[in-house]
Amino acid sequence: MMQSQPNVIEIATAVRQRRVLAREVIDEALSRITRFQEEFNVFTAILPEIARQQAKDVDARVLKGDDLPLAGVPYAVKDLFDVKGVVTSRGSHAFRQQTAESDAAVIDRLTDAGAILLGKSNLNECGMGFTGENPTFGNCPNPWNPERISGGSSSGSAVAVSLGICGFTLGSDTGGSIRMPAALCSLVGLKPTYGRVSRAGTAPVSWTLDHVGPLTRTAEEAAVVLHVIAGADSRDEATTKRPAPDYTRDLPKQIRGLRVGIPQDWFFESLHPDVAEAVTVAVDRLAALGARRIEVTLPLMREVLGAHRAISYSESSSAYASDLSDRGGEFSPAVRTSLQTGQFIPAVDYLKAQRLRRIVRRDWTRVFERFDCLLTPTVATPATKFGESAVQLPKGATTILNAYLDLTLPFNLSGQPALSVPCGFSADNLPIGMQLVGAPFAEGMLLRIAHQYQQDTDWHHRTPPVG
Repeated sequence: MMQSQPNVIEIATAVRQRRVLAREVIDEALSRITRFQEEFNVFTAILPEIARQQAKDVDARVLKGDDLPLAGVPYAVKDLFDVKGVVTSRGSHAFRQQTAESDAAVIDRLTDAGAILLGKSNLNECGMGFTGENPTFGNCPNPWNPERISGGSSSGSAVAVSLGICGFTLGSDTGGSIRMPAALCSLVGLKPTYGRVSRAGTAPVSWTLDHVGPLTRTAEEAAVVLHVIAGADSRDEATTKRPAPDYTRDLPKQIRGLRVGIPQDWFFESLHPDVAEAVTVAVDRLAALGARRIEVTLPLMREVLGAHRAISYSESSSAYASDLSDRGGEFSPAVRTSLQTGQFIPAVDYLKAQRLRRIVRRDWTRVFERFDCLLTPTVATPATKFGESAVQLPKGATTILNAYLDLTLPFNLSGQPALSVPCGFSADNLPIGMQLVGAPFAEGMLLRIAHQYQQDTDWHHRTPPVG
């Protein structure tokens, strides 16, 4: 279905110019929640009182002449982010009584910019999963086909944008949890460089691997949101003091002559045929825009998978140690088992994984000096059905865990910026995404390439048949 929906930039411009009131925008968004919530379980908490009060404040600030880059834009946050006075459930029965005492750092910045919070979006329990299944709040199905997964763990964040409820949402990404649901729901999903966006007030999965970033329809919208939320924060010691640029500035620049690295192993070895075809065509489109293709190889790929899992299991187990001890029975069996697994990883293995992480960050930074961005599929297959545990690919059956995470999680270990952008649909009309990966702090380059690609294609204009 081809359909035009107001985007982040259009909404903010209309509200700033007083062609529409923020409260009118929010009334429409709340109406769409009413329409879709029962079927899609988008939200764990809907916050109409907060949204209407913020809309009233925005309309008053517009009258005063305040500079509000996101004036009146409705958004949601994954239910790992703290909202003052609201339960941060983490999608788990274990935390349904824990009320936040303050807002997460990114929410403070978005409020200052005039964005309006609608609610907290559904997710895999505690951010540990990749399908959008949740035993506490219900599964969050894919708007393109409700029998299919929406991806996770930022499932509700993706579905809220896909259904046109929100102009943008925020997710967190430990192994692909922004990029994967973006790919499966035909959105742009950006994982910024490690340390570019504060995680203060966001429940951790793995403090070494966690990233916070936006989901939007377009790269241009992602650039606007990133400009608001990026920057140093004393509440998160991992954030960089390196100034954040205006990410919209270079979007109009052509990409002629830019070097696009195409990996010769790992990422293209076994893909669903529709994914392989769509990404190949996308590479040809970028070449037609003047980009130069360069064959590249990333070292240590297999070692990266083991290191990522050793770190993520160990750190999540540490982060939840007291909760597991005090109320372990309130977690779902799958999450409880995952947390317990981390308790049995030897310290020597965790330290080896951290050492490999430093080596990878160093060596891959050198490799990336040869090109401007790496291009890969985001995931190996379109959205699978709920309950499926394996998928048939050209080299044989593989678990959906490997099909959905093996192409994204390497860049959580390296901490590099990575972005998924829509690049086609399968024969079953399921979205397909390609992944662009840059050198550290090269978000502007990735957004520029994605924007120029979207100017030349119309995948991002398509909306789900239910929308």
